[in-house]
Amino acid sequence: MLIIGSHVSFGNNQLLGSVEEAISYGANALMFYTGAPSNTLRKPILPEYLSAAQKLMQEQQIDLANVICHAPYIINLANRSDDEKWQFSINFLQQELTRCEELGVQTIVLHPGSAVGITKEEGLQNIAAALQIILAKPRNVTIALETMAGKGSECGTSISEIAYLLNSVPDNTHLGVCLDTCHLNDAGYDMADFDIYLDDFAQQIPLSKIKCIHINDSKNPLGSHKDRHANIGFGTIGFANLIKIIYHEKLKDVPKILETPYIGQTDEDKERLYPPYKYEIAMIKQKEFNPHIMEDIRSFYK
Repeated sequence: MLIIGSHVSFGNNQLLGSVEEAISYGANALMFYTGAPSNTLRKPILPEYLSAAQKLMQEQQIDLANVICHAPYIINLANRSDDEKWQFSINFLQQELTRCEELGVQTIVLHPGSAVGITKEEGLQNIAAALQIILAKPRNVTIALETMAGKGSECGTSISEIAYLLNSVPDNTHLGVCLDTCHLNDAGYDMADFDIYLDDFAQQIPLSKIKCIHINDSKNPLGSHKDRHANIGFGTIGFANLIKIIYHEKLKDVPKILETPYIGQTDEDKERLYPPYKYEIAMIKQKEFNPHIMEDIRSFYK
């Protein structure tokens, strides 16, 4: 069975609102932040919304294993120039893990971090040290390290860097990987040769460690290190290559999550933006590219 969803909001109704939004897109998977990704403001998890969300998921046959949390962007485990800020990142991630446990969410996606003002090797060592501290406390949540595009001083842009981080933790049972197709393309991995990438990955990391896949086209050429997502079929990766990845037999049990850009009422309109996910998910299920999807979305929201 295809496991497909998108990024959704976690607003006033918390997980209940997230699940309702996912259902409206025809999804059976979803991903959200438990608060704004750029600050530390967080509301308590409210049990009434949680129980209602769990009931709705059961009715709609949405497996809790396919509900993904994304860690905030402000967490940077690679930068240890200021020990207080590094410890803040550790503490904030631990807080997010606790919130995941409250929600019953089993996977949280994490950007490994950026090596600001230091070498990438030093940055990777800092991330490894932080992960050892975080994972020393037993939890029921897996941290899925996201593959990055290599923008600036980002860590985690190659298979070997991700493998180093996984192998740096004595017990990495609750450490996994989130592939991102746009990031892989921009890092220099050709998604037209995804089987080659997957074989290379399997030589260093068990495929069972792949816990989530972000499905995004890319606005940039191979190896650009830019990280600019495009809508499915409207980028340099292309619809056919993304469909092969989405339906890959070795990854059939892995949730696929869309993070593609919202669509403006016109190409120039940046104020009124609408989610494309209902239409992109339908297109993926049909395995047929719709070149008029932008117009369809704009017409729907008029």
